[in-house]
Amino acid sequence: MADQGLTRREFVGRSVVAAGGVVAGARILAGEVDTSKILNYNKDMEYRRCGRTGLMVSSVCLGGHWKRVNEMVKDAFQGGNWLGVDVNHEGFKKNRAEVVSRCIEKGINHIDACTIKEVLAYSAALKGRRDKMYLGCSWYEHEMRNGGFRTKEKLLETLEKGMKEAGLEYVDLWRITMHEQSGQHTEAEVEQMMKALEAAKKSGKVRFTGFSSHDRPHIKKMIETYPEIVDAIVTPYTAKTKELPKDSLFDALKKHDVGFFGIKPFSGTSLFKGTSAPDDKDAKEDDERARLAIRYILCNPTITAPIPGLINPQQVDNVALAVTERRKLDLVETAKLEQAMDEAWAKLPANYQWLKDWEYV
Repeated sequence: MADQGLTRREFVGRSVVAAGGVVAGARILAGEVDTSKILNYNKDMEYRRCGRTGLMVSSVCLGGHWKRVNEMVKDAFQGGNWLGVDVNHEGFKKNRAEVVSRCIEKGINHIDACTIKEVLAYSAALKGRRDKMYLGCSWYEHEMRNGGFRTKEKLLETLEKGMKEAGLEYVDLWRITMHEQSGQHTEAEVEQMMKALEAAKKSGKVRFTGFSSHDRPHIKKMIETYPEIVDAIVTPYTAKTKELPKDSLFDALKKHDVGFFGIKPFSGTSLFKGTSAPDDKDAKEDDERARLAIRYILCNPTITAPIPGLINPQQVDNVALAVTERRKLDLVETAKLEQAMDEAWAKLPANYQWLKDWEYV
């Protein structure tokens, strides 16, 4: 690549960065992993092995959503909807570039981009420094949620077009977005999706493959049915989530060595009391709530990383700080987080009530 990134040959040769990795607190135990092979390594960041991909991924990553960026860039959203953002808006581009820069400074090394605009925005923000970040991509508008894109051929067209528009020579993780209740897809549709993922990997355009779904039993079934194709999944995990005592989704993840990126770590934005604006009167308490949630989630070693949407560099600093703090919550912290999550559950909007189904996984 012309912009300090990797050539196709280089990235294919780098498909497995490390075969394992044991972490403790914010450090990797000496002798377990060659830190020189960890992308964008920072001694104050924890890194976790992303399943059989072998990639050592920062234990907190950047989620693609920017739902409260209008608190930073007042006129970026068209019609007040975050999906209606103008990706060419100078203030918006500056905001995303600053957030990505702070992520790089803190040792964060993965971005998950879910929508067409997210892929465009983060590809632009990474220009000239793609060698610092893994990029997971989905173009959900033209993937499985759209009835016109449920064949191998149409999905591969989406990949080709999306990469061309974003100026990408390769994608680290193509994680196709399915219906939230992915069991609604027919077996034939799922098979077509898996064939597209397999072909994309064989072509050299995609390093690793997976999908996004909110349907736990169906996720488990797909992992077990297509163990050689599903390298990683993207699915909810909140500060209320607990592991089932038996027959958990995590059993399948462990057995088949699949990476796990957790969306909605802050229950959308319901965890927070304030607006997320830097000068908000509740900013200090909301920062503490965010750190407690990240610490709680990271107590589960099967999770590769939560992927919160972050709207300014200060929020990046805050989640990076959580990684360095004592992992296990004490009794006072546990009570604080439980109260915060009870409040979050009580004010979940109608379109987020489904998060309550994720208390046990």
